Amino acid sequence: MEQLKEQPKVQNFINGSFESNGHAAMDVISPLDGSVISSLPLSKENDVDKAVKAAREAFPEWSSKTLKDRVQIFFKYRSLLEEHMHELTLLVQLENGKTYNEAKAEVEKSMELCEFAVSMPQIVVNEIQEVSKGVECRIERRPLGVVASITPFNFPNMVPHWTLPNALVLGNTMVMKPSELVPLSTMRMAELLQKAGLPKGVFNIVNGGKEVVEAICDHPGIEAVSFVGSTKVAKIVYKRATSTLKRCVALGGAKNHLLVLPDANPEMTASNVVASMSGCAGQRCMAASVMVGVDNVQHIIDRMVEEVKKVVPGESLGSVISAEAKAKIEAYITEAENNGAKVLVDGRNATVPGKEGGFYVGPTIIDYVTTDMSVAREEIFGPVISIIRAKNLDEAITIENGSNYGNAAAVFTQSGGLAKQVMERASAGMIGVNIGVPVPREPFSFGGWNESKFGVGDITGRSSIEFWTQNKKTTTKWNPEAQINWMS
Repeated sequence: MEQLKEQPKVQNFINGSFESNGHAAMDVISPLDGSVISSLPLSKENDVDKAVKAAREAFPEWSSKTLKDRVQIFFKYRSLLEEHMHELTLLVQLENGKTYNEAKAEVEKSMELCEFAVSMPQIVVNEIQEVSKGVECRIERRPLGVVASITPFNFPNMVPHWTLPNALVLGNTMVMKPSELVPLSTMRMAELLQKAGLPKGVFNIVNGGKEVVEAICDHPGIEAVSFVGSTKVAKIVYKRATSTLKRCVALGGAKNHLLVLPDANPEMTASNVVASMSGCAGQRCMAASVMVGVDNVQHIIDRMVEEVKKVVPGESLGSVISAEAKAKIEAYITEAENNGAKVLVDGRNATVPGKEGGFYVGPTIIDYVTTDMSVAREEIFGPVISIIRAKNLDEAITIENGSNYGNAAAVFTQSGGLAKQVMERASAGMIGVNIGVPVPREPFSFGGWNESKFGVGDITGRSSIEFWTQNKKTTTKWNPEAQINWMS
C-alpha cells in the first residue's frame, strides 16, 4: 500500500499565510511505524491573539456577504476534497494510523458535511409575520463573530468539518486548534479552502498544546468554543470558556453498551459488534466498549470470537495513536485478567511485520467482566470489548444506566417490543437497534448525554444553526393610518 513519507514542518495559518512563530517544537510521530514525520510549534497566548485579531478584521466583510455567496466557496471546496481524496486519505492514515478504507470513509464524510452546509440557503429562512394591522415582525439569523473549534486526534479530517463548514457558511470567522498529535490534515484543509476562494482571516489555525486551549477559553474576542475530546478535558474547557461568558459545547468520552438478547440474529450481531469495537482501532466515541449479554447468548459470543480472529493488525485493523495509548490499553486488559475476567481473544503484544515500531493492539474480547472492574467503567479507547452477563433485560438496562457516560447504546434483538424498551430507557443520546455504531447523519446532530456532553445545543447538524448564530428581531410600522395600540 502506498504511504506518504516525512511531511513539511507544521506551521500556524493566520490571515491567509503559513508562518513560523519561533517557539519550541515537538515531534509529530506516525503511529503506523513510530517514525517522526514532522514537527509542531508549541504556540503561545500571543499567537492565539494574533489569530483572533485576523479573524475579527475579516469578520465584517465576510459576514456582510449573502448566505448564497458564502456557500459558493464551499461548493468549490467540496469538489477539491473529492479531487484530492487519495492524498487526504493517505494523510489521515499517516498521522492517525487508520486503515486506508477507514481514512477514505472519513474524508467522504467530510464531503457530506460540506454538502449539508451548502444547503443552508434552503434551511435558514427568515421569519416574517404581520402581527398587528400595519405592523410587521421579522426574525433574522446573524453570526456571532469569531468562534473557535478545538478538535481531537481520532478523526483529523472529519471532526474539523463538524464545525468548520456550518460556522463559516453562517457568517462567522474561526480559529481552529487541532490535536497536536494530528496537525497535518488541518493544514491541508487550509490550503484547499484558500484555493476555493476563502478570504484571508476567515479561517485560522493555531497549533500547540494546553496553553493554546487555555488562551482560546480566556480570549475576550472569541464568542463561542466547540470542543471534542476526553470527558476530563471537556469539563475543564466548558467551565473555563463559560466563565468568560462564551457559548460552549464540549463533547467528551463514552462507554457505549451494546445489549445483546438471545433472539438476536447471530451472524449479523457478531459481525456488527466486532466491527463496532474494532473499527478505527476502537478510537472513536461511538465504538462498542461493553457488550451486555442477556440470558443465554453463548452462541453469539462464540461467533464473535470467530469473527474477531479475522481482524488482522496492519491489514484490517489500524494502529492506536501512540506508545502511551498502547501501554494504557494493554494495562486495562491485564488488570481485568488479574481480577478474574477471562480473555477470550488477546490483542496484547501485537506486532506488524515491517512496522515493528508501530503502535498496534490486536482486537480483544474479555468475558465474565463485572461492573466494578475498570474495563467496565472507564473509557479504554482501543479495540477491546468487555462482556458482562445479565439475567434479564431489566438488569441489562440497569447496567447501561449505571455508566457515567451517555454517548451511545444499542440493542440487538428481533423483538420490536424489547427494542422499544431499550430505546425508551437507555440513558444515552444516540440509540441503535441492530446497529453497532448508531451515528446519525446530516441533518441530524451528533451528541450524547450525561458526561459525554457539556453545554446546550449542537455543533453539527441542523440544530447547530442555533449554536453558531443569534437572532435579531425587527418590528416595523410604515402605515401612519394604522390603529394605535400597545405596540405603538
